[in-house]
Amino acid sequence: MKVVAIVLTFNEEQHLRRCIESVSSVVDDVLVMDCYSNDSTLDIANELGARVIQRAWVNHANQFNFALTQLEQDVDWVLRIDADEYLTPALAAEIRKNLASLPANVEGAYLPRRMTFMGRLIRHGGVFPVHVLRLFRKGAGECENRWMDEHIKVAGQTVNFKNELIDDNLNSLTWWVDKHNKYASREVVDMLNLEYGFMPHDTVASLSDGSQASLKRWIKENVYSRLPGGFRAFAYFCYRYFLRLGFLDGREGTAFHVLQGFWYRYLVDAKLAEVKAYMKVNGCDVQEAIGDVLGVDVSSCLSPSKTGNY
Repeated sequence: MKVVAIVLTFNEEQHLRRCIESVSSVVDDVLVMDCYSNDSTLDIANELGARVIQRAWVNHANQFNFALTQLEQDVDWVLRIDADEYLTPALAAEIRKNLASLPANVEGAYLPRRMTFMGRLIRHGGVFPVHVLRLFRKGAGECENRWMDEHIKVAGQTVNFKNELIDDNLNSLTWWVDKHNKYASREVVDMLNLEYGFMPHDTVASLSDGSQASLKRWIKENVYSRLPGGFRAFAYFCYRYFLRLGFLDGREGTAFHVLQGFWYRYLVDAKLAEVKAYMKVNGCDVQEAIGDVLGVDVSSCLSPSKTGNY
């Protein structure tokens, strides 16, 4: 049985060694899908024996699905892991023990994922651990074609592992804010597509398949998206911080729940209103407004990208 990890990178010298070393006892190979890093990311990848492919960035889903096409024929299982994530030793041991014995009808495995923020592991607020499908049989899974909050989807049966995957980004708070500003623009694209349908709607949303990701996506698309903009961000923050005891995560947790649970969600709503106002004032269509206001070219997924093997 051959297992390959796929890691998407751009300037991940702080994280990549930890990530690859955490999966070394689980996978046979690591494929680093790089977006032309200009730090020591490639040196680290090559030192640790990873295979590196470089390709211009469109979005996460596009990059990951391209990486799937570059896997060798003898690969049996794929592990998706971000560069700033790592497998806990307990999870690595659980995967080694159980993966080979899974029935043939099982096409994927959900891993519990928990996040740190400003060095503190977030334990409250009802958001972690989130169960994410990160292990799947080659050929059975692919990433949703979305601009934000994309998940792996499989058609067959899945199982749940018990031990945790940790997301521990070591960059500064300034970096985090800048990243989430860009995330907000990408999420607005998906929300506008939900309303205007200018791209195919690819989603794992479901009330019937029993997965946490499918239920959360269904609530987001069918309940949260219909609430008034701005109010829904405040309501979500109150739910997390007060009802789900987010205040117990201390000073770092307060910063996380305020920024990720309110500020980010409010920023999405503000950008959404900005795009719609631009459409009304300028009489343009939604795709043109997205490009002009958010600087996102939604047609770029169809454009060929530069590739190269190293």
